[in-house]
Amino acid sequence: MAVAEDAEQEVAPQNKKPPTEDEKRRKKIVPGSLMKALIRPGGGDSRPSDGDQVIYHCTIRTLDGVVVESTRSENGGRGTPIRHVLGKSKMIVGLLEGIPTMLKGEVAMFKMKPQVHYGEDDCPVSVVHEFPKDDELHFEIEMIDFFKAKVVSDDLGVVKKVINEGQGWESPREPYEVKAWISAKTGDGKLILSHMEGEPYFFTFGKSEVPKGLEMGIGTMTRGEKAVVYVTSQYLTQSPLIPVIESFEEVHFEVELVHFIQVRDMLGDGRLIKRRIRDGKGDFPMDCPLHDSLLRVHYKGMLLDDERRVFYDTRVDNNDQPLEFSSGEGLVPEGFEMCIRLMLPGEIALVTCPPDYAYDKFPRPANVPEGAHVQWEIELLGFEMPKDWTGLNFKSIMDDAEKIRLTGNRLFKEGKFELAKAKYEKVLREFNHVNPQDDDEGKEFVNARNLLHLNVAACQLKLGECRKSIETCNKVLDANHAHVKALYRRGMAYMAAGDFEEARADFKMMMKVDKLSEADATAALLKLKQKEQEVEKKARKQFKGLFDKKPGEIAVAGSEDKEDNDTGENPNNFDKEDSDADNSEESREAEADADQMGWFSRIWPTGGRLFSALGLQRCSIL
Repeated sequence: MAVAEDAEQEVAPQNKKPPTEDEKRRKKIVPGSLMKALIRPGGGDSRPSDGDQVIYHCTIRTLDGVVVESTRSENGGRGTPIRHVLGKSKMIVGLLEGIPTMLKGEVAMFKMKPQVHYGEDDCPVSVVHEFPKDDELHFEIEMIDFFKAKVVSDDLGVVKKVINEGQGWESPREPYEVKAWISAKTGDGKLILSHMEGEPYFFTFGKSEVPKGLEMGIGTMTRGEKAVVYVTSQYLTQSPLIPVIESFEEVHFEVELVHFIQVRDMLGDGRLIKRRIRDGKGDFPMDCPLHDSLLRVHYKGMLLDDERRVFYDTRVDNNDQPLEFSSGEGLVPEGFEMCIRLMLPGEIALVTCPPDYAYDKFPRPANVPEGAHVQWEIELLGFEMPKDWTGLNFKSIMDDAEKIRLTGNRLFKEGKFELAKAKYEKVLREFNHVNPQDDDEGKEFVNARNLLHLNVAACQLKLGECRKSIETCNKVLDANHAHVKALYRRGMAYMAAGDFEEARADFKMMMKVDKLSEADATAALLKLKQKEQEVEKKARKQFKGLFDKKPGEIAVAGSEDKEDNDTGENPNNFDKEDSDADNSEESREAEADADQMGWFSRIWPTGGRLFSALGLQRCSIL
């Protein structure tokens, strides 16, 4: 038996969670240190537990009946009961142990020795100096109510009690428009305000139109939910709802969230705003056309000028025929498509759009002036998701993949590199679930996948993501180190990043593995040599005379003559033999980034830090 007990003691600590701070404190309770006497029984069977908010009155007396402190007004208190959240609020250990034994409505007297009230060593609750914390005391507790609480703020300054659950999962947030029935009472039950008749109170979330704590609580509610939000003084900010904040310790807001209108700041700077004016069908965002889809919409475009002139309406100008287009292909202005992706079928939204997301970077209608801010009223009639490859044979999958790739190529040639990259990456993700059945299919699949990786690398290079472009090329070269096109593209990426030695190695490897690529590799090496000379020349011009100055004098880097512009000549015709995206300007794109610190840092690694400290960050070589 002893052996079994020893074994149990060895195993138990491994399965047992370490005690919490409250559990450690409860160990200070010894027989006779905490005693309870029932004054008035409560009702029901349930008792409070961790996570519950308990609301109770407390009167503390000495053993001879002198009131030391009380929440009750008849005993000199404010009349506001105490609110605590079990397991989260700081409490004396005697109440931590005693309150969970009480029923709703119960009144009990707890007799406590100093070590279980404020006389406890390292007690987390402080009292005034005159408080008799070293004396044995009586704590009379009346349990008014307890319930599961939603803790909104970590400091328990905002706590919510749900009365009726709402519908759905979406909650209002900045800058949603909200309608709610609201009434407010002080902690002792005095009515402050009531918006429970007529029209619900309307406010814009995030505009300080209601007290901060109330807004935080409403931000956790769903449509139709009814709740009480308990807000302490630090979260009672002035607002149109309560213009004057008196000396309230706390306010209890009873709220019914009637409705809210989804308003989205699409860019985060207030320029592109989508405002839902009619709800759609389905659950947001699961039923939105987040992925590339075939969309059908009606829309009306209006200029945001004094006249508010309508420049296009599908119902008028297109014989009531909706606009149909495929998202992700750059066929509509960027702001237009961004907002539609967050709409539900049947939804109507009002979109306010700045020129750079409207028609300044898109073919502009004749009646829309340059730099115009526009507003679209859009109705999403429906959308069709792209067909799933599940169940398709290999040929059908590869044909569909090629169509998507060719769309990416068109976007690339139009300069829409992000959209093109998204198309290529979409196919690559789908390729993870494709399993060729024989050697011929395997070869076709590998070639297609390699081509897509190199297309992605080309987009990354155009977007200035040289390191990512190199990593993408490595996905091809790791499997086939002699892949000529991957060597070429990685060499161009290295050159753009200023890693000239690595670029030279790739171009030389091209000639070694494929004699037919010698002309392209030679042209690339010539361009590389020119770039090295240009970088060296620029460095000399940038720092000419810098170290010839007298002590205390600093030459202004870059004050010499500006570098002549590159001719932009491009020797590369390497991609002409396939249907890949047109990357004929890769070497020109490389020039913009090749003037980074690759060459300079190799000859003077600490130079960047030195000139940064001297305030010469504008030197492009750094």
